[in-house]
Amino acid sequence: MAFKRSPRYEEEEEAPWTPKTDIGKKVANHEISSIDSVLETGKPIREHQIVNALLPNLTHETLEIKNTQRMTGNGRKMQFRAVVLVGDGDGHLGIGSGKADEVRPAISSGIKNAKRNIVRVPLGCGSWECGCRTRHTVPVRVVGKNGSVEIVLKPAPLGVGIVANETVRKVLHAAGIKDVWTFARGRTSGIYNTAMAVFNALDSLNNMKYYDDWERQLKHEEAEAPAPASASEEAKEGKEAASQEKKAGEEKKSGEKAKTNGEKKTNEAG
Repeated sequence: MAFKRSPRYEEEEEAPWTPKTDIGKKVANHEISSIDSVLETGKPIREHQIVNALLPNLTHETLEIKNTQRMTGNGRKMQFRAVVLVGDGDGHLGIGSGKADEVRPAISSGIKNAKRNIVRVPLGCGSWECGCRTRHTVPVRVVGKNGSVEIVLKPAPLGVGIVANETVRKVLHAAGIKDVWTFARGRTSGIYNTAMAVFNALDSLNNMKYYDDWERQLKHEEAEAPAPASASEEAKEGKEAASQEKKAGEEKKSGEKAKTNGEKKTNEAG
């Protein structure tokens, strides 16, 4: 009978959550029901269980796994570093990294770190070529930098898609962006620096001095947009405009005729 070896690592079930921070206690007591309310306070998220409770549909993806080594008194110590991306595809994004002696604990640590680093990404329709006013791209041009990598994100019209390399595309897709132009410089083969540059570019929208919320302004514009006129109304307006033009032309002709008659009478009297 063949001996079946047990796996080297078994995922431990999380113990019942006992919140230790003020935000965690409010979330556990159902005083806070939205992650946006937590992010608007400006306080850091110290417990990943807060995100688990407020964003249950969050998904994660591993971007990179690397070996790391450091010298100790007993020789070289090797560990694994995992870069993990989390997002709900609807304006929330987080990137984190974790280290451990094995791969799966490193990924688990990276997921927790990414959840603690989650931010809100304002979406909009910032392209002058598009007037759909839906949440499909970035509202304005933004720039992000991390290490030697610099990323520029420009709003694109609906249907263009994400024009970027694989790493940038994964990050933008997790944030819920569907159409965007990108430009990059630096060593973009480094996955961590590239992903963090995109993350910093999207997070810069939260630090801009703007008199209103990006998406609230978008909804406000949608509410103020005039309703399209029906075919009968357009035909009626066209007939009215044509009758007004005809009337103005007749008045002009009658005025010219009266003027010529007056000139003739003057000549005859002279």
